[in-house]
Amino acid sequence: MGDVVNLKRFKKRGEREQAAKQAEANRALFGRTKSERARDEFLGERSERVLDQHRIESGDAS
Repeated sequence: MGDVVNLKRFKKRGEREQAAKQAEANRALFGRTKSERARDEFLGERSERVLDQHRIESGDAS
């Protein structure tokens, strides 16, 4: 005969495993520190400034 399984415990274990997988995915997507976000923002602004400095603007509008 097979082992007796408590269905409530089985269901709870499955839900916990699913929650752990979701938490892992969320950490990968949103798990950046404040300093990492600030650094990325700074680098983005810096690259925009560098591009704007090298823009060639002509006085001819036509």
